[in-house]
Amino acid sequence: MEFNKNEKTRGFFCDLHIHSRFSRACSKNITIENLEKWARVKGLDVLGTGDFTHPEWLNELKKNLIGDGTGIYKTKSGFKFILTGEVSLMYTDAGEDGKKGRRVHLVLLAPNFETVDKINSWLDTKGRRDYDGRPIFKISCEDFTAKMKAIDDGIEVIPAHCMTPWFGVFGSDTGYDSLKEAFGSQIENIHAVESGMSADPEMLWTFSELNNRAIVSFSDSHSFWPWRLGREATIFSSIDRYGDIIKDIRENGIIGTIETDPCYGKYHFSGHRNCNFSCSPEECREINNICPVCGNKLTIGVADRVEKISNQNIEENKNRKNFYKLLPLHEIIALAKASTLASKKTWFVYNSLIEKFGNEFNVLLYIDQQDLRKALPNDELLVKIILLNREGQLEVEPGYDGLYGEPLLKEKQEKLF
Repeated sequence: MEFNKNEKTRGFFCDLHIHSRFSRACSKNITIENLEKWARVKGLDVLGTGDFTHPEWLNELKKNLIGDGTGIYKTKSGFKFILTGEVSLMYTDAGEDGKKGRRVHLVLLAPNFETVDKINSWLDTKGRRDYDGRPIFKISCEDFTAKMKAIDDGIEVIPAHCMTPWFGVFGSDTGYDSLKEAFGSQIENIHAVESGMSADPEMLWTFSELNNRAIVSFSDSHSFWPWRLGREATIFSSIDRYGDIIKDIRENGIIGTIETDPCYGKYHFSGHRNCNFSCSPEECREINNICPVCGNKLTIGVADRVEKISNQNIEENKNRKNFYKLLPLHEIIALAKASTLASKKTWFVYNSLIEKFGNEFNVLLYIDQQDLRKALPNDELLVKIILLNREGQLEVEPGYDGLYGEPLLKEKQEKLF
């Protein structure tokens, strides 16, 4: 299901799940200034701050962002942020075979700094916040959500990258088979799930629990570079107030989402990265989930997990939203130029396109092919790949067990050129 490519999508591009330099495995150069700069280059209208639970990052946010009572915070130059964070819940509860360890990541949206301070004060009674931007707590999904709603009904709790094996609410290793199982009495306070890079809305439309819930998409970016920031995003109808964004989420009123091809995600297929082995769900069943190289159980991928717990046909979800399936522009340029994401060759082409067309989403979605050809007079291959990407027709070798998928130039594509 796709947007009408003949009309520019009305709405606002928002990436509300990112991280600061205080989270593990994140760029040490993440600053508010860098986030704003590259969000503008990407074409984003609003960013989540990420990591409001971390004391040092929170202090920076309070010093650099200006509120006006709407729940939307701005930099001095006017770029918009809302207050967001992520927690890792690690606990044990009853599973099919007795006690089971759970590990679930949740994204939090908050309406103001006062509410954030209340969240953090409560979390301080449960553990430390100063060692990581995504702190760990031994609290169940149900109890955590109940406390958030008691603190402020404006807090939104969204299961992060819902299908990933270890930290997704539906994950194959430590997740649940349903939202009801995970959130219990708080199920009605879960209005959305984040698709994550290894899944897309089309896959999640096969879950009946999501028929009346929004499927949102954000980058979970660990840097500010445009091949990470905004690689997945949600398109909202209004961003004048925090409440407008929350209304779109709670009433499933989002316009749509930007999604990478799920094959691009790190956990789409099952496999073992150390054994250089991956397989489709069909192949996984044939080998009984056992790696033929080492003989141990495979890391079960998202595609396999979706097949296992889905319970309806796509058409039964009557509230489906449109989505673009896109790879970041750096990936497209690197593919056409046989270069790397951060090479000088890739950056040279990228910068020239941004200079001509303003931002990356303009290039990926809206600039017509004649204008692209004028901007790239000696590069018909790149023009064709941009257009294929726009139609969601690029081939991607599926990622697995922590390895990103890789875009490919296969023979059938090359014939189009």
